[in-house]
Amino acid sequence: MKILVADDDLISRRMIQRMLEASGHEVLTAENGREALNAMLWANSPRLAVLDWSLPGLDGVTVCQEIKSLKDDISRFIILLTSKQSSSDLRQGLENGVDDYLEKPCKSTDLMTRVLLGRRILQLEDKLTEAREDVQFAGSHDSLTLLWNRATILALLKSELYRAARTKRPVSIMLCDIDHFHQVNENFSTAGGDAVLREVANRLTNAVRPYDAVGRSGGEEFLMILSECDSSGIRVRAERIRESISDQPFLINRAKASITISIGVLTVDNWKNFPTLEMVLSSASTALAQAKSAGRNCVAHSHAQVPA
Repeated sequence: MKILVADDDLISRRMIQRMLEASGHEVLTAENGREALNAMLWANSPRLAVLDWSLPGLDGVTVCQEIKSLKDDISRFIILLTSKQSSSDLRQGLENGVDDYLEKPCKSTDLMTRVLLGRRILQLEDKLTEAREDVQFAGSHDSLTLLWNRATILALLKSELYRAARTKRPVSIMLCDIDHFHQVNENFSTAGGDAVLREVANRLTNAVRPYDAVGRSGGEEFLMILSECDSSGIRVRAERIRESISDQPFLINRAKASITISIGVLTVDNWKNFPTLEMVLSSASTALAQAKSAGRNCVAHSHAQVPA
């Protein structure tokens, strides 16, 4: 583990450094408060620090204050070395971000106990952060394809409509549906169908720009939002996206299969009246139905005026 040791006393600093390095830790050192603070601000900086209270420039408590005020979502554990033992001094340190104390001069066993405690606390906080992120991801993403789920992609569409209306720029959406998907499930089982859904999701994601959005809107249907893409541009891009699915066979249960999609396309660029989400989705669904009726594996463009 990377640990910062800050002490203006050279002998004390080197002694603590040797103790920690003997236990396999990587140690960075600082001889004043400003150096200690800077050492904890750069990328990949130590998250555990052993600071002397009486550092020159900025004392250890002030360094703690500055670090804890960052609010950068990085967990840190700070051990303060001190000869002060009054309850008011200890309370001052705790109120300003100190996590633990160690009396100077410190013994190796005491130091390693505090470091082990700090390391375990940081590991627990990392697990809690990871768990929170997993919950957030699960709440906004489809569990099978890992795309945005229906609720999230619709919220993104609504937000994009507001943004596009404010900037008076076009926005295009594509409603894509896998053709004859029930036959995929019949021929290759549900597991094979799931594999197709994942691969289609992967190809759709790779076919758009990083700032476009792709979501699974339900079953074998996908919704794509393309920012600042006008009606002429979307025609070319929709064909390329269709071809990204049809031109390369899918490998399902070690067998090759031809998979195609139908796409309903809508471009919104008339901002005289703001369109509702329902109007936009209805027009795109109509275009998708037209693509299905035209024989599938094709693109149909909505000619409806949105807003109507």
